[in-house]
Amino acid sequence: MDINWGILGVVAVIVLIIVVITIRKNQREKEKLTDLLNNDFKKENEDEINAEDSANEK
Repeated sequence: MDINWGILGVVAVIVLIIVVITIRKNQREKEKLTDLLNNDFKKENEDEINAEDSANEK
């Protein structure tokens, strides 16, 4: 039983291409999600002044 190196090489190249495409797609989705989460944040107004917070001193 001989190993068919040609078919094995083609299968290895196809698997490598699928892995690279999947990694690139995940990176783009990660960047989109990061941008969405960073830009979607709305800071709430503080009605009460914290006495222990030195930035609120007058």
